[in-house]
Amino acid sequence: MFFAYVLKSVQHEFYYKGHCQDLEIRLRQHNAGMTQSIRHYIPFEVAYFEKFETEDTLIDCHLKHKKRKLYHRILFKTNRKPLVENELAIVF
Repeated sequence: MFFAYVLKSVQHEFYYKGHCQDLEIRLRQHNAGMTQSIRHYIPFEVAYFEKFETEDTLIDCHLKHKKRKLYHRILFKTNRKPLVENELAIVF
């Protein structure tokens, strides 16, 4: 099982996206400061996640959503609701 996820900093207005095979372990790693680029924003909580059966399906979804990156940034910055439920799903 593979997961794509969006984390939200508990103390800052900061979001981080990623993917992994074990979401619980990965969240613990992030909150332990093991990802240097986001240490200043810990602690994190999971804002959204999605499960994928294979890494290939996760990558296909990643490429599809990558094209929507600007749309997602606008939604996050303006706190607007998405036009379609779960549209904010993955922000790659």
